[in-house]
Amino acid sequence: MSVFDLQVTDGLLSTTRAVRKRLDLNRPVERGVLTECLELAMQAPTGSNRQGWRWLVVTDANKRQQLADIYKRGAGSYLTDSVAAAEAEGPSQNGRVFDSALYLADHLHEVPVHVIACIENSVGDAGPATSFSGLYGSIFPAIWSFQLALRSRGLGSCLTTLHLRCAEEAAVLLGIPKGILQVALLPVAYTVGTDFKAAARPPIADILHWDAWG
Repeated sequence: MSVFDLQVTDGLLSTTRAVRKRLDLNRPVERGVLTECLELAMQAPTGSNRQGWRWLVVTDANKRQQLADIYKRGAGSYLTDSVAAAEAEGPSQNGRVFDSALYLADHLHEVPVHVIACIENSVGDAGPATSFSGLYGSIFPAIWSFQLALRSRGLGSCLTTLHLRCAEEAAVLLGIPKGILQVALLPVAYTVGTDFKAAARPPIADILHWDAWG
């Protein structure tokens, strides 16, 4: 017998969306709420129990503006090209996603909190693929736990990686030391409404394989 309310748990898991257009750009986010969510994220499993996650929370308006500029340079023409390609295909979920991603790029500096998820780089720059799999596998569960914790408190987030194309600029701006790997930038804010729904996904039978592929 489950010790959790499955309806509530399943609702949290199935409606924690990548939020962009519905981030409240005017409502401040309390430091205590962020700390609570990050404390929950720290309960996520990590490879070899290294617990190498590090979190950089940016609320300073000037630094958020500079991060947004770095993000746009990292994005280059990717977002506008993606929107154009999606529009050529006609109305679709992809079109809405890229349109909202372009909106976020234009308004990222207004989002009250930027959280950069980092991890101690125990692999270096040329480690084997298995090592990088373990390294990223030690931070992404914590990122998802953080996003779930935010959602449960009426906040939204979106995992972005475009600024990583200019990660060295962000490291200089924020004083991130050598040996710390930036993994993602998450814009965080309260959401405009909380009525998020499950996304359209393919039937599980289309992507599930038992015992062997095919």
